[in-house]
Amino acid sequence: MLRKMKKLSETEIEMGKEEREEIESSSQEEEEEEVEEGDSDENDYERGLVEKWKTHYSSKHRILLVGEGDFSFSLCLAREFGSALNMVASSLDSQENITSKYSNGVKNVRELEERGCLVLYGVDAKQMGHHYFLKTQRFDWIVYNFPHVGFLFREDSYCQIQLNKRLIKGFLKNAKVLLRENTGEIHISHKEGDPYNKWDLVKKAEKIGLVLHEVVPFNKDDYPGYNNQRAQGSSSDDSFHLGDCSTYKFTCKLSHICL
Repeated sequence: MLRKMKKLSETEIEMGKEEREEIESSSQEEEEEEVEEGDSDENDYERGLVEKWKTHYSSKHRILLVGEGDFSFSLCLAREFGSALNMVASSLDSQENITSKYSNGVKNVRELEERGCLVLYGVDAKQMGHHYFLKTQRFDWIVYNFPHVGFLFREDSYCQIQLNKRLIKGFLKNAKVLLRENTGEIHISHKEGDPYNKWDLVKKAEKIGLVLHEVVPFNKDDYPGYNNQRAQGSSSDDSFHLGDCSTYKFTCKLSHICL
C-alpha cells in the first residue's frame, strides 16, 4: 500500500511539474507576443505609418513641396508628423545658395534629412515634370506656397504680373503630371487682392484641365516655425507681409486623367 501511494505521489509530482512548465512556457510566449506587438507599434510610428495631421496634410500621404526657401514649411510638417519619410522637399536654389541666402537653411535641411525627407535642389517648378527623379513619382499633394518669380519689376506692373502668370501656368502643368490619378491635389497658397488677383490663378488651372476643389484661408500661425522669405538680394532671409491670403486646392477634372 505504501509502495502504491509512493508511486502515485511521484506520478502526481511529475504531472504537476509538467503543468507548471507548460504554464510558464505559455506565459513566456504571451509576454514575447506583447513585446513584439509593442515593438511593432513603435516601429510603425517611426516609419510614419501612424497617421498624424497638420491642417490639410497627413503623414500617410505622399507630399511634394515646391519652391521651398529655407525649408521651414517642410520642417514644420515633418516635426508634426514625427517623420518625413512621406515627403520630398524641393527648391530652385542650389545647395550653395541655400547656405548663403538663409540663416537657418542648412540647419533645417539637416533636420529634414535626419527625419527621412528627400531634399532636392535646382528644381524648376516649370520643368519639374521632366526631373530625372520626380517624373518617376506620383504624389497625393503637391504644395507651392506663394509662388513668385522675384522682384524684377514693380509688383503691380504689367511685366511683373505676366512673369508670375507664366510661373503659375508652368507649375500647374507640371504638377498635374505628377499627381496621383483621381485622388491628388495641388495646393497653392496665394495673396489676395490687387495685383495678385490679376494672376488669374483659377483660369490658368481650368485651361489645363484642373478644377478648383476648395479655397481656405491661409494662417501662418498654423505652421509654427514657418518663415515666408523674400528669397532675393540682400534681404533674401527677410519675411514679407502676407496680409489676407488663401490656399487654393485644385484637382483633375473627371474627364481628364492625371498620368
